[in-house]
Amino acid sequence: MAESLIQNKKVFFNYEITEKFTAGIELLGFEVKSVREKKGQLESAYITIRGGEAYLIGSNIPAYQPKNAPVDFDPLRNRKLLLTKKEIKHLADIEGKKGLTIVAIAMYNGGRKLKLEIGIAKGKKSFDKRETIKKRETDREIRRTLKNE
Repeated sequence: MAESLIQNKKVFFNYEITEKFTAGIELLGFEVKSVREKKGQLESAYITIRGGEAYLIGSNIPAYQPKNAPVDFDPLRNRKLLLTKKEIKHLADIEGKKGLTIVAIAMYNGGRKLKLEIGIAKGKKSFDKRETIKKRETDREIRRTLKNE
């Protein structure tokens, strides 16, 4: 993966990612400039399939220069994702299954284009989250002791 511009840092803590996809994203010019400046959030973003098309919902991408943005611009608007028909059908089948959701992981430069990494996720239970925290803390302790030696 190329340089990550915007990341959803909580996705790996809250979900267990089973499968990943790369999708193009349809943005306006001033949104692209804003993302390249690393402005924007994917924290509560998820993907839904409507009418044979995939949409990114809940992402916040502000205008590059708010004073020059159109009057009716909405930074929380739904954005269309560019996927193949086969991928969209696969995601639509998964979206219908209980307990699975499609989340945005990161937005990055794919050459000259912006790409969105999405993942099929299953929500973690609270004891899984506690286990993740314990593992992170033990890794931190090991690194600290190795650094001091």
